Formats: sequence, C-alpha cells, structure tokens
Amino acid sequence: MKRTRLYYALLLLTAVSLYSCSKDDQQTDTTYPEIDLGISGAFPQQCSIMERGKIFTFRARFTDNMALGSYSLDIHHNFDHHTHSTEVKVCEEEAVKGAVKPMLYIKDFAIPAGTSDYTATAEIDVPADVDPGDYHFLIRLTDKEGWQTLKGISIKII
Repeated sequence: MKRTRLYYALLLLTAVSLYSCSKDDQQTDTTYPEIDLGISGAFPQQCSIMERGKIFTFRARFTDNMALGSYSLDIHHNFDHHTHSTEVKVCEEEAVKGAVKPMLYIKDFAIPAGTSDYTATAEIDVPADVDPGDYHFLIRLTDKEGWQTLKGISIKII
C-alpha cells in the first residue's frame, strides 16, 4: 500500500513538473536591423556634398524583423583619410590636411516603441565657419535587442 502511494505520488509529481515546464513562446531576435538609403529622397548618399551655412535633411528608412530601438548620427572630418566606409563607390578625396575647425556632430535619436519600419528624418545645420573638406557620415541603427548595423558614407562639405 505504501509502495502504491509512493508510486502515485511520484507519478503525480512528474506530471506536474512536465506540465509546468511549458515551451517558451517568445522568439529570439538574432537578425540585424537594416538601413535603407534606396528610398525616394534618402540623403545623404555616398559622395554627397553639403554646403557650409546651410541646413540639410537626413532621411533613411530603418527596418527590423521584430522591433527597432534607436539610431545615432555621427559627422566627423576625414582629413587624414581614415575609413569607415561601407560603400563600394569611392569618392574623390582632397589632399591630407590638418583640422583647424572641423564639424563634429553626434546625436542619438529614439524610435517609437514597437516600431519595425521607420522613416527617419533629422535636420542638420552645417555651421558656416567649419573647415571644408572630406567628412564621414555614420549611421548606427540598433534594434530593441541590441543588434546594431552601421552604414558609413563619405561626404564633402564645401
């Protein structure tokens, strides 16, 4: 009798354990977000030219399989010809030179929660007194899970 009760108790405990260990329904996000500069009006493109003292509008489409998180824009000089480019097309570069008053722009932007397709726009003022020349325009896109995509574009400020 004791053996039968012990057997049923173990059987019940096993059934409860198996029932309480249900499969996790959440998907794991292992896909990088995407930056699309092929949309109408996307700017800048590789080798774009910006003018000092003017405002230009950044525009790109961001997508992710689950949810986007944030993006950041970084503009800095390339007077020493270092590279971050992710583009195949090579731009004509000026001679290597030292920076006197280069433009530096770094800004983070939030993307509305739960968004998986987002067209980003930002107005960027190019100061009139910055050094003209070769610059990099970096776009960093991060999804909700922390996966990040980088797009490096060469631009020129005149």
